[in-house]
Amino acid sequence: MSQDEQQTNNKNRILIHCDLDAFFAAVETLHHGFPPDTPLIIGSDPQQGRGRGIVSTCNYEARKYGISSAMSISEAWRRCPGKPYGNGIYVRGSRGLYTRASKKVMNILSKPAEFFEQASIDEAYLDVTKFVGSDWDAALALCRELQGQIVEQVGLTASFGIGSTRILAKMASEINKPKGIFRILPDEISGFFAGRDIRDVPGIGAKRAVQLAEWGISTVDEMYDYGELSLSRMAGERFASWIIKVYEGKTSVEISPLRSRKSIGKEHTFSTDQGDYQEVLSHLLEITRQVILKAKELGVCGRLAEVKIRYTGFETHTHGRSIPVAMDELEVFNRLSEILFANNIQIGKRVRLIGFRLGHLDAPTSRQSTLQFSDDYVI
Repeated sequence: MSQDEQQTNNKNRILIHCDLDAFFAAVETLHHGFPPDTPLIIGSDPQQGRGRGIVSTCNYEARKYGISSAMSISEAWRRCPGKPYGNGIYVRGSRGLYTRASKKVMNILSKPAEFFEQASIDEAYLDVTKFVGSDWDAALALCRELQGQIVEQVGLTASFGIGSTRILAKMASEINKPKGIFRILPDEISGFFAGRDIRDVPGIGAKRAVQLAEWGISTVDEMYDYGELSLSRMAGERFASWIIKVYEGKTSVEISPLRSRKSIGKEHTFSTDQGDYQEVLSHLLEITRQVILKAKELGVCGRLAEVKIRYTGFETHTHGRSIPVAMDELEVFNRLSEILFANNIQIGKRVRLIGFRLGHLDAPTSRQSTLQFSDDYVI
């Protein structure tokens, strides 16, 4: 595809990036009923300022004290101590709470999306071009509706960005946080980048910013004005080509569950190490069923089956077998799981954990429903 064709294609796409506001802290606040205007810090035990761990995340109230992710927990306590010395609330965090809340939000977001991608536990990309009929005003209204649904059904707030590329949508979602919506129309891209700090562009880090600052460049439009040839001499051809495309709205529009997911897997740890191999196999087949069901929900198939076996003492082995075409047939992967388990289980050793992973993911337009097995397909 030529650049002109790519430009036309991008201008015809309407992408949304949703970013949940202070997600982990918001979930903890909701679950425990903490006052929303109280500083909340999630991380290691502060031990009244003697803790040696770090801050995982915090809410907006805590950020007013200068607290941020990866700060030492003792420094966070110094800035905003907990009871009885101050009003800060410190918690360790619960992954289960976050996963359940995320699933509820993603279920809401995925419904209007022709293409949907969960980028992380608290953010997602949606291609809503078809749903809104290529109408940018309708996309704005959709974001307001989704915001309301998330608040009403989950109790969380989210910020939305609308743009014609992934990068533009993601940057837009940062503009009015929290609870914000920002839209960058295709003919407003150059205006959006005028005077904007280069660090605002996802993918440009501190090291690159320092490199460009040595040439007197601090904003995106200044980079663009230098042109690709001059910029490539300063920062390399690859970077120069990429940032020019960012400015012109020619970067990726692809929204796919495969971008953020390399594989799908699940594990089961036995309450006591298991010596009944038939029982272990039964759990393996149930795990396989759940993984394949998840693949079907995501609309993906896989070519690689992996079985993970952990024995007493944490000795762990992973055994894989691939097939020539990507599939999502439970019968096929049940059989692969059985073969891998039977051929590799170490008789006499007790099993602590069993797991299954579907890898080499693809989203084919057609699926092969049957497959004859042979040893030719071993990895």
